[in-house]
Amino acid sequence: MNQQTIEKFLQNLFDKTWQAASPQNCVPAFLPPPPKGKTVVIGAGKASAAMAQVFENVWTKDGKGEFSGKVLTRYGHGAPTKTIEIIEASHPVPDAAGLEGAKQIVELVSDLTADDLVVCLISGGGSSLLTAPANGISLAEKQDINQQLLMSGAPIDEMNCVRKHLSSIKGGRLALAAYPARVVTLIISDVPGDDPSVVASGPTVGDITTRQQAIEICNKYGLKLPQSVKQFLASDACETPNPDDERLKNTELHIIAAPAIAVRQAETEGKAAGFQVINLGDDIEGEAREVALEHAKLVLAAKPTDQAMLVISGGETTVTVKGNGRGGRNAEYALALAIALDGHPKISAIACDTDGIDGVEDNAGAIINPTTLARAKALGLNPQSYLDNNDAYGFFEQLDDLVFTGPTRTNVNDFRAILIAK
Repeated sequence: MNQQTIEKFLQNLFDKTWQAASPQNCVPAFLPPPPKGKTVVIGAGKASAAMAQVFENVWTKDGKGEFSGKVLTRYGHGAPTKTIEIIEASHPVPDAAGLEGAKQIVELVSDLTADDLVVCLISGGGSSLLTAPANGISLAEKQDINQQLLMSGAPIDEMNCVRKHLSSIKGGRLALAAYPARVVTLIISDVPGDDPSVVASGPTVGDITTRQQAIEICNKYGLKLPQSVKQFLASDACETPNPDDERLKNTELHIIAAPAIAVRQAETEGKAAGFQVINLGDDIEGEAREVALEHAKLVLAAKPTDQAMLVISGGETTVTVKGNGRGGRNAEYALALAIALDGHPKISAIACDTDGIDGVEDNAGAIINPTTLARAKALGLNPQSYLDNNDAYGFFEQLDDLVFTGPTRTNVNDFRAILIAK
């Protein structure tokens, strides 16, 4: 395979991974039968609009009756629907549109009966979108804490623990608002381990974390908390409903797509193309640049064979931001990997987020090849300086090696593939 063929293969491989987890492929099999009463569709996340679109098409085609609904998604991630209202809001830092959308969703499920059905469509990104600060906490304060968490390098489970305890809708509280209606939640997971209480901070899932844990996380990362937040964290009202809460007994959860689906698809595609495939798993966490170093050591230690090798992985890395550059965790991983590989003549790689958005940028990620560092040097770029400044976007933009897909309208976390030519 020449270099152009290798890069085309890697980009096509990424496309196949996120397409395997698209709502059209995973929603229909999990739709419940219609209820005696009303059907209400709600949801939040980067895939929620596409999920709502599939719900509408299938529910209407199968003649399951009338329904109404509202879902929240990120700006630019909407999908055309006829009945379910799509509300777009900010991610990853919440805004007023998300606040109003969350309020409307709670109102929609209030005053339902045991004969009614709530279908909740949840995917990654829902935590920031479905924003409803607890009483006494302002949106501005919630935005500031969310931004601090994003910059801290905290893993998603710790961020969501804090988010749940400062919310009036997360950590199972949305299910309480819908009680006594039956709640069926369909989840496209973007978290390592696929814990439903972590995806979008589990708005319909009982929470095993405590406010004391939320306090410890805030202290661990040195978050600057306003007095209103400190007071709320110290109050009993801060505690979320636990999984044994009687009001959650009529809820049902289904993980309909997960990172493992994407990684398995990549493994299938790689083997079909004749590669020896090494699957590192779908739940890799840690600092993006440190994970890149570990992967570089692994592939550099691989013994040459007559068969090309493909090393794949999923999961969600983090970036502790110390510089003032641009770039998400996938571009940072790719830059750190390129530096560690030092222009190895046989190794290329791709790192992208399956939602098509790497962090807060407009790219999905980046691709590297044996010429990456040489081309950077020719342009006068210092790769390590760009990495130190957390400016992987700026680095790859000048090399024209950013990967752009636009919003994929699904979200099963990051995908990485390292190709070692034979």
